[in-house]
Amino acid sequence: MTMTFPRLLLEHARQRPSEHAMREKEYGIWQTWSWQRAADEVRWMAGGLASLGFQAGHNMAIVGNNRPHLYLSFLAVQSLRGIPVPMYQDAVASEMAFVLSDADIHFVFAEDQEQVDKMLELRETMPGLAHIIYDDPRGLRNYSEQGLISVDELFELGRQYEQQHPGFYQQSVDQIQPDDVSVILYTSGTTGKPKGVCQTHSSFIGAAEGGKQVDGLRPGDDMICYLPPAWVGDHLFSIAQWLVAGFTINCPESAETLGIDMREIGPSYYFAPPRVFEGMLTSVSIRMEDASKLKQWMYKSAMNVAQRVGSDILDGKSVGMGDRLKYTLGNWFVFGPLKNVMGLSRIRVAYTAGAAIGPDLFRFFRSIGVNLKQLYGQTETCAYVCLQKNGRVKLNTVGEAAPGIELKIADNGEVLVKGVSVLKEYYKRPDATAEVIDENGYFKTGDAGVIDADGQLRIIDRAKDVGKLAGGAMFAPNYIENKLKFFPQIKEAVCFGHDRDQVMAFINIDYEAVGNWAERQGLPYGGYVDLAAKPQVLEMVRECIEKVNADLAREEGMADTQVARFLVLHKELDPDDDELTRTRKVRRGFISDKYKVLVDALYEGKPEQFIETQVKFDDGRTGKVSATLKLADAKTFPATRAAA
Repeated sequence: MTMTFPRLLLEHARQRPSEHAMREKEYGIWQTWSWQRAADEVRWMAGGLASLGFQAGHNMAIVGNNRPHLYLSFLAVQSLRGIPVPMYQDAVASEMAFVLSDADIHFVFAEDQEQVDKMLELRETMPGLAHIIYDDPRGLRNYSEQGLISVDELFELGRQYEQQHPGFYQQSVDQIQPDDVSVILYTSGTTGKPKGVCQTHSSFIGAAEGGKQVDGLRPGDDMICYLPPAWVGDHLFSIAQWLVAGFTINCPESAETLGIDMREIGPSYYFAPPRVFEGMLTSVSIRMEDASKLKQWMYKSAMNVAQRVGSDILDGKSVGMGDRLKYTLGNWFVFGPLKNVMGLSRIRVAYTAGAAIGPDLFRFFRSIGVNLKQLYGQTETCAYVCLQKNGRVKLNTVGEAAPGIELKIADNGEVLVKGVSVLKEYYKRPDATAEVIDENGYFKTGDAGVIDADGQLRIIDRAKDVGKLAGGAMFAPNYIENKLKFFPQIKEAVCFGHDRDQVMAFINIDYEAVGNWAERQGLPYGGYVDLAAKPQVLEMVRECIEKVNADLAREEGMADTQVARFLVLHKELDPDDDELTRTRKVRRGFISDKYKVLVDALYEGKPEQFIETQVKFDDGRTGKVSATLKLADAKTFPATRAAA
C-alpha cells in the first residue's frame, strides 16, 4: 500500500474536483467545500506553516470542535511530514499542559476564543508555544499577542510561500511514507498519565479500507461529525474513512443544534457511543409518557410487532405476510416519524462502540429498522478489531475479526490482536510499548473475552476489572453497570464487589428523565441534590435494580453478582472531578478511594451516611456539596435456568 492521507485528498481533487467533500453549518446556513477547495486550503495551510518554520518531524496540537478547517489542519501538518496531536476540547488548561509538554508542542491550531485563552494561559509557563492559529475570529479582534494569527492569515502566508517556492507542496507530499506516523492520539488515562499512541498512515488507511469493504461505504454517503476530534473513533470515521471512501462529512453548528442538523442532513452513515443512543431512547420514553392515551396505545402495539419481527425484516429473513403488513403500518405511523425525529431516517449503516451496549437498547433500534451494529477496538488499534457484518449481528457480541485482523484469547482470558491497525509505538515510551506487544507481535487489549463457535467475540469486561467475589464467583462490574444504564432513569452506575461477599452499587440518576417523571407525579424538587434524595426516587431506582437482579439470576454464572445494596449519589460523576475520563469511562479505583466512606457504609449495613464532596464548577472555581444519603437494600433472586 503506497497511499497516504494527503495523496488520497489529492486523488479525490483530481478525479472529482467539484463534488462535495465537507459541509459546515454556520449562522443556520450550510456551507460546502468541494474536494478541490479542500485540497487548495490544505496546500495553503501547509505553505503557511512552512513559512512560520514548521518542518518534518514537528508536532502540532489541534484543539476545537468539529470544523472543516480543523480536519484540514490534520492534512496540512501531515503534508509537511509533521504529526498532528489532537486534544479534547473540553479539557481544562492544566490537563492540556501534559500533552503539550510531552509532545514538545510549538504550534497549536486552536478553534476559537475559548481554546486560544487556554493556550495563552499555558504560554505563561510554557513559552515554547510560539504559534497559535485560530479559526473562529469572534471575540479575538483586540487580541494582539505575538504569534497569534487567523486561518485566513495562514492561507495568505501559504499563497505567498507557494509563489516563492513553486512545487514545494507536491514534493513534500511525495516524500511521505505509508509507515510514517500520521497522528499521535493520547489515551484517556483511566490509570495514570495518558500515553501518546503513534499510528501510521498505513494503519488507519488499512482500518478504513476494511470498513469500506464490510459496509460498502461510498461517495454518496453522508456522515455527521460531532464527537471529539481527539477521540480515535472520530479519527477513523471523519478522516480515515472519509478519505478512503470519499463520502461527505458534515459539521453541525453546535452541540445544541445537533438534532436539527441531523434531520436536515439525514446521514446515511452514523456513529455514536452507547450513551448517545441511550439519550435518544430516554427522550423517546419521556415523549411517550407525555403523549395521549391513543398515541401510547399505537406506540405499544407497534413496538410489540417490532420487537417480534423487526430485526428479522432488517436482516432479510423470512417473515409471515400478516406480521410484515403490521410492521409496514407501524413504520408508517410510528417508526418512520420516530426515526425522523431522531435524524435517523436515511441511515444505511450505524455503529456504536466505546463501551458495551445493553442488549435491550441494541434490540430497540434494530427492531425499528435502524441498522445498528457494534464495532470493537482501542486507540492502539485505530478503533478497528471486530466488526458486525450485515445478517450476522448478535446482540451479545462485538462481531468477528475485521479484514486484516487476527484474534486470539490468551490463557488468562485476555483478547490479543495482530494486524493492520496495531499501533507503531507509544510516543517516547519504549517501555510501555514493550509491555503491550508480546513476543509474537500481538497487542494485549486489556479486555477479557471469549470467541464463540461462529468466530464472534464477546467482551466480558476490562481484564483488570474482572474480579471474584469472596465466594469465588466471577465479578464483571462493567457488565452489570451496562444492564443498569439501560433504564432511562439511570445515567451512570458504579459497582463494587471484588473480594467481597456481595455486590453494591452507586447510582447517578438521569436528571432530565427523573425530573420529568417527578413533575408528572407533582413532586417538587430544588435541583439535582434534592431530587436524588427523594424517597420516591430511591424506590424507583430500587425497582430498576431488582429487574436487573432478576435478569442476572437467569444467566449462567451471574446469579451471585446481583446487587444487594445501593445508594443514589448526591452529585453527577464528572470528568472535571476526575471521576470519569473525557470519554466518560468510569475511573473505578479513583471513585472507590474518593467515596470510601460510602462504600464502607454500604457493606456495614448502615441505613444512611453523611458525605461532603469537593467539586469543580464550570468557571474553574471549587466548592463543596454535602448530603446525608439513604442506603437501601435490593431484592435478590435464586439462580434459575433461562428458557432455551
